[in-house]
Amino acid sequence: MVLAAGAPSILPSSTTSTRTGDLIVLGVDPGTAVTGYGVVVRDGAGVVTLRECGVIRTQSRAPLPERLRDIYEGVVEVMERHSPGAVAVEGVFYGKNPRTAVVLGHARGAILLAAALRQLDVAEYPPAEVKSAIVGTGRATKDQVGFMVAKLLKLREPPKPNDAADGVAVALCHCFRGVGAAARPPMRFSLRMLAEARGAL
Repeated sequence: MVLAAGAPSILPSSTTSTRTGDLIVLGVDPGTAVTGYGVVVRDGAGVVTLRECGVIRTQSRAPLPERLRDIYEGVVEVMERHSPGAVAVEGVFYGKNPRTAVVLGHARGAILLAAALRQLDVAEYPPAEVKSAIVGTGRATKDQVGFMVAKLLKLREPPKPNDAADGVAVALCHCFRGVGAAARPPMRFSLRMLAEARGAL
């Protein structure tokens, strides 16, 4: 297993420490080869900041059970480092090859197990809902998602690789639409921001 974490160069110049009442959310984009993740903090005023993002890579030729173990251990490592209060996982798009969907289901299972053993709240969001929450359309591309993640979190550049940006997007989706989000005003995207996202390369 290779856990590539951090990308501190994209973070804002100043970050805030966790305070009582803050919600730490771990967002995960499952994959048997590369699992993207993002850890964000939502404070009592609804302001969300990025704590960490990265990917968990598995050996491409390793048997599936070993890859699932690596995903589980990688997610546990992130959980132990940040002590999230909630875990958000992107669901499987069943329009893909059925076998691919089944394998991705195994990866999701490893992540859900890690959360369940720590008695963490878990939310699952379909890919289209994540894209809609972040970009304003369920048909957004990965580059558009990354662009908007950077805009919303005031990052210097989108998280890389795209899998890491997807993990952050899942965490943001939970902050915007998950438990407690209804008490906050809905996200509003300016026409200029949406136009920039849809034109992102």
